[in-house]
Amino acid sequence: MRIAQIAPVATTIPPPKSGSVELMTSLLTEGLVERGYDVTLFATGDSQTNAKLHAEFPRGYWHDNEMYPWEFYEMVNLSAACERAADFDIIHYQAAYYPMSLAFTRHISTPFVQTVHHYPYPGETRLWKRYPEANFTAVSQCQAKALEELNCVGTVYHGIETQKFTFKPQPEDYLLFLGRFTKGKGVLEAIEIAERLGIKLLLAAPEDDYFREIVKPRVDGKLIEYVGEVDHAGKNKLLGGALALLYPVQEGEPFGLVMTEAMACGTPVLALDKGAVKEIVENGVNGYRVETLDEMCSVFPEVLRLDRARVRASAVEKFDVEQMVEGYINIYERILQSEKEMKAKVYEQSKR
Repeated sequence: MRIAQIAPVATTIPPPKSGSVELMTSLLTEGLVERGYDVTLFATGDSQTNAKLHAEFPRGYWHDNEMYPWEFYEMVNLSAACERAADFDIIHYQAAYYPMSLAFTRHISTPFVQTVHHYPYPGETRLWKRYPEANFTAVSQCQAKALEELNCVGTVYHGIETQKFTFKPQPEDYLLFLGRFTKGKGVLEAIEIAERLGIKLLLAAPEDDYFREIVKPRVDGKLIEYVGEVDHAGKNKLLGGALALLYPVQEGEPFGLVMTEAMACGTPVLALDKGAVKEIVENGVNGYRVETLDEMCSVFPEVLRLDRARVRASAVEKFDVEQMVEGYINIYERILQSEKEMKAKVYEQSKR
């Protein structure tokens, strides 16, 4: 099977620090190569991969202010794969923002599949329904429900290299918030929980306007401490040392990668039950999901009593990268089998 993986061209694949879409694209690409598939990655020239690399641009637009508008750079990268469509059996577009690949699905004969990495609102899906034949994959059952009026061909959970996260049976004395600084991520709620519990909270994320204007005034360097954006080594250390990862999201999300990364270190998750949280957090096993901040505070003693070895085992069992790779291979094979059957049917009809 010859596979084209189309990554975003915002930054390198894999990303140096933040970038869940870029990380998932990298892990899937490398996993496919390891299994012997012929994979071409469409990404920036500074990307690191064992696949064949096709690069239209030497670096990403996150690192070059002259690369504007960003949409055009994404379109050129996508177009490059479409222009080479005959070289591939299937093309997989990783939609970091929206599935602009839909516009190409009727212009090339190679089957497309698009993975959307956000939770779409109804106006988006109404537009996408202009292409009812287009293949979508979901990253959770929660997201699949939002895509139910589209041709969603399967659900594959994000996977992580669990062996690259260090299990730490004895945590240190702090809580952790790790994620982007936005209202929807619930950073202010995480601060409130830490203040109510009287336990130190570390904030790890790239600095942005929301942090500078809204969050920073709450950071005192003692109870609430900002440690900046971290790479994998820094993330691994912070997650492993935390008593718990706080995930008080205010808006439902299609997955929640950081929760699985925390669990891989043995660190339980304390979350609000929104979006895909119920598919990741199992109460009494790898964390607790509740409805309110009051409940988050009241259940915290139970979180501390969880078996951290069991927390890690749950991540290895359900969210290891091997399962993600296998899931997408199965989807590719089903799509190609469906295409084969459809062509055979058309051929038989043409002979009548």
